[in-house]
Amino acid sequence: MSAPKSALDAALLAAHASGDKERIAQIYAKAADDMGAASAAFYLTHAYVFALDAGLPEAETYRRALVELGAEPTS
Repeated sequence: MSAPKSALDAALLAAHASGDKERIAQIYAKAADDMGAASAAFYLTHAYVFALDAGLPEAETYRRALVELGAEPTS
């Protein structure tokens, strides 16, 4: 992971506290990129949910990545 876990945790806490769903989705997506496959699905799922909730176009990208990981059904 490029940032220490404590930095990730702090960034997520700040984004959640501010209610900035776009930023939350971006942080989770970045964390997924930095993690191994097992952790990536966890972070991508969160990125996907917050992107959907915020109406972000990136939601589809996150969904496709989850499908590739085998963590989201294709239909």
